[in-house]
Amino acid sequence: MESAHFPDEVSERKVCVVGSELVENYTVYIIDVTDGQHRWTVKHRYSDFHELHEKLTTEKKVDRRLLPPKKILGKNSKSLVERRQKELELYLQTLLQQFPQATPTPLSCFLHFHLYEINGITAALAEELFHKGEQLLQAGEVFSLRPLQLYSVSQQLRLAKPTCFNGDAKTDLGHILDFTCRLRYLKICGTRGPVGTSNIQESSLPFDLSVFKSLLQIEICECSSQQIRGLSSLRSSLATMSVHRSSESMMSILVPEASELSQWEPEGVESGCPVTAVIPVWRSLTTLDMSHNCIGSIDGSVKLIPKVEFLDLSFNQLLSVDNLQHLYNLVHVDLSYNSLRVLEAAHTRLGNIKTLSLAGNQLEQLTGLSKLYSLVNLDLSHNQLAQLEEIRNIGSLPCLEKLNLSSNPLCIIPDYRTKVLAQFGDRAAEVCLDSKVTTEKELDTVEVLKAIQKAKEAKDRMSGSDKKISEETRLSAAAPPPSSSSSSPPPPSSSSSSSCCSSAVAPPAVTSSSSSSSSCPAQQAACPSQDVTSGEEAPVPPCAPPPVDAAPPMSFNASAHLPSAAAAQMQQPAVGPSEQTCRVSTNVSASPAAV
Repeated sequence: MESAHFPDEVSERKVCVVGSELVENYTVYIIDVTDGQHRWTVKHRYSDFHELHEKLTTEKKVDRRLLPPKKILGKNSKSLVERRQKELELYLQTLLQQFPQATPTPLSCFLHFHLYEINGITAALAEELFHKGEQLLQAGEVFSLRPLQLYSVSQQLRLAKPTCFNGDAKTDLGHILDFTCRLRYLKICGTRGPVGTSNIQESSLPFDLSVFKSLLQIEICECSSQQIRGLSSLRSSLATMSVHRSSESMMSILVPEASELSQWEPEGVESGCPVTAVIPVWRSLTTLDMSHNCIGSIDGSVKLIPKVEFLDLSFNQLLSVDNLQHLYNLVHVDLSYNSLRVLEAAHTRLGNIKTLSLAGNQLEQLTGLSKLYSLVNLDLSHNQLAQLEEIRNIGSLPCLEKLNLSSNPLCIIPDYRTKVLAQFGDRAAEVCLDSKVTTEKELDTVEVLKAIQKAKEAKDRMSGSDKKISEETRLSAAAPPPSSSSSSPPPPSSSSSSSCCSSAVAPPAVTSSSSSSSSCPAQQAACPSQDVTSGEEAPVPPCAPPPVDAAPPMSFNASAHLPSAAAAQMQQPAVGPSEQTCRVSTNVSASPAAV
């Protein structure tokens, strides 16, 4: 930060009556007062001059003949006004020469020194604190000061002059110093443009905050961060800091020494390379409000505020969110009304925050917010969200209770509220949307939407399963058939014994292009399957000899090669239990042969 410039000496004061104007039935004289580079205007009628003169003659023994006499007739005539204007100017110049250092209080107030001149400002402030200072400290209220007042105090401390220059103990600078050492809550608020009737721009005035030893909270508004000195002296005590319309970077507030250092590191951090300086951290700072500034990025200075829980960077010019991963204690973050278009992997930067405001940005997607599992309040109003599908990214956040989506394009969708609430599933009743409590009617509609959605998902799953089965069937049908076994005829006598041993006459072998089922289905259930491949002879189980009256062999057509279980039982004689357990699979491929 550039060193703020303080003038070395108090400049010479001048006064000049530059004109007059007629107000109702009396004349007002326009007085131009100059104090170094500062100039301001005061307006007084003749009666004000007369009242001032009476006080000075009583308190300071000023010559009564110094003031021009009153005029009864023609008091507003042009000639009289012009002559009196010169006489009054001479009167004021004589008073300033008579009191070059300690300006009497009546004269100081008459020329508005208590508003624009260093000595007058400090004297007025000291007298106020003499009467009310102790009461203000005990009440613990916020005390407001203007940059011009702080500039005057800082300038007075730099000048090697008595703290009570006019001899009045009530105006002693010590009252100010005692008050500032014990003050806990301070507000410094400047003005845009010139102060009052002067040419003083408060944003250009340097001031020093090192006189404040016990501050817990400070608010700075309409000042220039380049003109603030001693801010680093507050690092050990300050818990809350607000800076508005005063800075273009976080660095200028958090690390004012950075402009004078080529390299620096926060204390407690091990650095692999040599650094110019180690900067102390803000040990007690938990709340930082730097809204309404011109900040374009979140720089590395945030490393010095590790204990911050509340961070407000709204109404700035942020294009991205960086470096916040260093703030492990963040709970509330306000990034509203910036220029954010995308916020990716927010959980890696924002950690376990509970409140997040992104209102007034240009967000179109919410994919980066899907893992902020501790989030309770989320403000997404005044963005460019147009698709309901984006709400699914935050619909699974388990702690989300308050959601604001107002003034987004998706708000014009019919039944917008119920469709958004439906994205939260069973938690729809727990979510307050757009600051409105969810009604029972909306919850009923949400249940209907959920049922429709579940039915659709079930249908999609069935459709997908059917498609999979059809695909498998198509692939199976397209596969080549298995190769046929050898067609050589089996041995004439032994092949007939491959049928059930209880049959009177073995049926002939059946020619088929595919494997056939067993001719004894009832026995298949009781006997283990024994497949006989073509070209091989199945071992012949022991069978009972055929009965004498067995029917002659019969020829079977190929179309009747699968007799029913009932028919097979009719053709079989009675057999023993041991023979009923015997079965040989008839999956034998053979050429036609006579039995």
